[in-house]
Amino acid sequence: MSISTTAKLDELLRGHFPCGFPISRQAETSLEIADLLREIADGEGLPALYALRKLADQYSKVFNRPIHAGELVSVGVILDIFRYLIALYCQEDHPGVISRGLSFTREQRGEDVVVKPPPAFVELYPPRPVLRGEMVEQDFFAVETGTMPRRETIAGELTLLSLAMENPAFEPYVGFFDDTELAERAQYKALVGGLEEFFDTQPVFAPLGLPLFECLRAPMRACPDSLDAQLKYIRDNWAAFLPAELLEQLYLATDILAEEKRMRGLGPGPSPVLQFGVGLGDKGRRYPEPAAFSPDADWMSNVVLIAKSTYVWLDQLSKKYQRHLRYLSDIPDEELDRLAGWGFTGLWLIGIWERSVASQTIKQIMGNPEAAPSAYSLYDYVIAADLGGEAAYNNLRERAARRGIRLASDMVPNHVGIFSKWVIEHPDWFIQSDYPPFPAYRFTGANLSHDDRVKIQIEDGYWEHRDASVVFRREDTWTGNVKYIYHGNDGTSMPWNDTAQLNFLLPEVREAVIQTILHVARMFPIIRFDAAMTLAKKHFQRLWFPQPGDGGAIPSRAEYGMSKDDFDRVFPKEFWREVVDRVAAEVPDTLLLAEAFWLMEGYFVRTLGIHRVYNSAFMNMLKMEDNAKYRTTVKNVLEFSPEVLKRFVNFMNNPDERTAVDQFGNGDKYFGVAMLLVTMPGLPMFGHGQIEGFTEKYGMEYRKAYWDEHPDPEMVDRHEREIFPLMRRRRLFSGAENFAFFDFVTPDGWVDENVFAYTNRAGDERAVILYNNAYNTTRGTIRESTQINVGLSDEPQMVRRNLVEALALNTYPGIYYTFCDYATGLEYLRSGEQFANDGLFAELAGYQYHAFLDFREIKDTDGSWGQLAGRIGGGGVPSINDACREMQLEPVLEPFREMVNAEFCRDTGGTDDECRKKFEQAAAKFFAAAKNQLNADIKIDGILADISTGLDAVKTLGGGNVSGIPARYGELVGAKRHVFDL
Repeated sequence: MSISTTAKLDELLRGHFPCGFPISRQAETSLEIADLLREIADGEGLPALYALRKLADQYSKVFNRPIHAGELVSVGVILDIFRYLIALYCQEDHPGVISRGLSFTREQRGEDVVVKPPPAFVELYPPRPVLRGEMVEQDFFAVETGTMPRRETIAGELTLLSLAMENPAFEPYVGFFDDTELAERAQYKALVGGLEEFFDTQPVFAPLGLPLFECLRAPMRACPDSLDAQLKYIRDNWAAFLPAELLEQLYLATDILAEEKRMRGLGPGPSPVLQFGVGLGDKGRRYPEPAAFSPDADWMSNVVLIAKSTYVWLDQLSKKYQRHLRYLSDIPDEELDRLAGWGFTGLWLIGIWERSVASQTIKQIMGNPEAAPSAYSLYDYVIAADLGGEAAYNNLRERAARRGIRLASDMVPNHVGIFSKWVIEHPDWFIQSDYPPFPAYRFTGANLSHDDRVKIQIEDGYWEHRDASVVFRREDTWTGNVKYIYHGNDGTSMPWNDTAQLNFLLPEVREAVIQTILHVARMFPIIRFDAAMTLAKKHFQRLWFPQPGDGGAIPSRAEYGMSKDDFDRVFPKEFWREVVDRVAAEVPDTLLLAEAFWLMEGYFVRTLGIHRVYNSAFMNMLKMEDNAKYRTTVKNVLEFSPEVLKRFVNFMNNPDERTAVDQFGNGDKYFGVAMLLVTMPGLPMFGHGQIEGFTEKYGMEYRKAYWDEHPDPEMVDRHEREIFPLMRRRRLFSGAENFAFFDFVTPDGWVDENVFAYTNRAGDERAVILYNNAYNTTRGTIRESTQINVGLSDEPQMVRRNLVEALALNTYPGIYYTFCDYATGLEYLRSGEQFANDGLFAELAGYQYHAFLDFREIKDTDGSWGQLAGRIGGGGVPSINDACREMQLEPVLEPFREMVNAEFCRDTGGTDDECRKKFEQAAAKFFAAAKNQLNADIKIDGILADISTGLDAVKTLGGGNVSGIPARYGELVGAKRHVFDL
């Protein structure tokens, strides 16, 4: 029988030491683990990880040296692999070689060196049959089993002990197998040395081309101080000849080490540059990625969303209106009018469902007596009674709808509250175990259940501020049945201790969640799915049932790993694709919005069909001024599928992040990024208090704002002046079909990565946006766009559009365009030919932006517009129409300025004859020009005579009383005004 056969392999690897590494009698006594070792020895194959965790905990306590089960698993696996290599060489490749090696050692080093170590070893390190009570040490060599004599097997184990003592990475665990007593009682190292001397004369181990002992030392020599690195060395260099069972255990050891070393509690980390492509970063979890976008209803494309933490908002409104506003129906019409007037068409009400009272109890015990339950720890999907229930909600929904505002709600698909309807009624729907995954867990705290049928306790580490358990304890008080149910967890942070994780391998769970989503959709036209990426198949498997070598995300889950084929059999279809299809069929006209990270953004909207997906890169990269990275992200999207850009949810903060003013300040940078927010394709989302400049981050358990903040008038005013006018033009910016992204090229010829430059069109409307997201001043030109894929994602067809093509401008001679900068209010005039030849030049100070809109095409039939363009010289003016009129009136204006000047005004009384003479000459020119401009019968001589008379009167009065000026002079002033009004 080949040693690769599973049964034979199990006997070879764990037939002697059930943990894979030797444990001495002395360790058994000092650690008080005799019962535990017998329990392990009675098992089959590898010992349960739970038992190894108990072993590691006891070792840590006795030796005051913390170790973890993953380390013990790794030590055992490395020695198991060495056992296999020895057996492969000595039994299959070179049968009898150990016997010859022992004979060689006897001849070279004496009888005692060969005879005494094996029985001493068996006595000091009891093998599995002794641990199980099947025999005593003295009988061990009398009974032969297996394919090798037991003395030869023990020779191999002595070799492994020697290597274990020699390996620096094994040093922390030497308390289990310290060889001091054995070395004193028998010359075992001399025996191992004699065997090594012999094997150095034998043929090399063919797969590695080295003598046997050199092979066994290779991982240690390559990576002396790291178990993980030694496992990796073996995986990278030995995988070709190791059996699948051993490779699986090697991957398991790696995964458990990753679980134990992983830092948690810091959130998802920095946003990477978004990349796109089939199977990108899947590590063997690839699923088909066909293009299957869900169609948008017209209103979906133009939603602008504002989030409100419902309880906090009601408290703030109560203070504002000086009356108690408790229910959703109490929200004043004035507030809805204000939101609609600003341009918001979606209102996200955070925390309106009935929450789990256990969440509140936990937070109150932990020190916040005013805490509400978390908005994401739900009891059931009914409108909270203390918000007025469904009647109050319907009242608000109807009033908002009359103002063009649709209401949005959260739906938390992957977990429910720790005390919830489903935990009580369907405990089998959750990921769970019959025992706690870690032996140190204790559940002695408060019963968090408010139902006599169940008892619910979280692990004591929460109460003592020392740990974050991955499970809670649920006891059925009627039957006494106990289950340990996993908390919700995304693998990037601590487990959410007030939640229970649903098991999506169960079809009944998937259907129950879909029915809940349909229920929410019948109430809310916009649904935001919390942590949606955790239910994509590849990530649900990675988190909860990882493939070998892919674990480490959530502690204790590596041992529940599954192959991809096995996983796909029980979870055959992407959950989110099924949700999208069911909602489209049963509750159409519902906008589905997913919170998704981990480079899943494109997959969620393009393949799974979710309408919109979070784009956290917008907030994170622009905040940190990683401008080149965000420009690369936009370019990558356009080269893959511009439709994805349209489906981003862009934001400057969200309920899990610091406030926008905290991250971006309240100055030019904030408003520059806010301008990008409302002019980029996608769905703009504003946070609670963002417009008012509030800095407090409202926790999911807040009933009120704790900081006494008042709206910043300047923040509100600047939004109303600069941001909301653009936001109300959302149809111009929301789509990506005509969107083009440009490089801002400096006069020196390099691309300024700090500048975001893009154009968009909708119907006859056009826009050009420029923003410098950096402190420095820059100058440059936009001419040609970056690459845009106008083909399919899988069959790309790349094009670049020049500025004229992007804006669909007419370049025929005599065609001009006027446009307005919404940042400054100035208007500009350019010819289509100038756009084509020169592009668009701009100088941008730090955090300055331009938003050019209101393009109007003009045909220059008489050359006047070309003349005006030359006069303006590319600069902006307050009004193009006024500039045009001023140019037309230039023949009149020039002599008027010559007539009415500072010198004349200083000598109003006309005492200076020379000044008087100059004035009369200028006046004659002015009225002659006015007569010609108006083509009117103006009696210039009479007017000049009247003016002269008036000046004489002024002189007579000493400049103090001009009432004597003839009425004809007033008629003159009116005539002048008529000239300017033309």
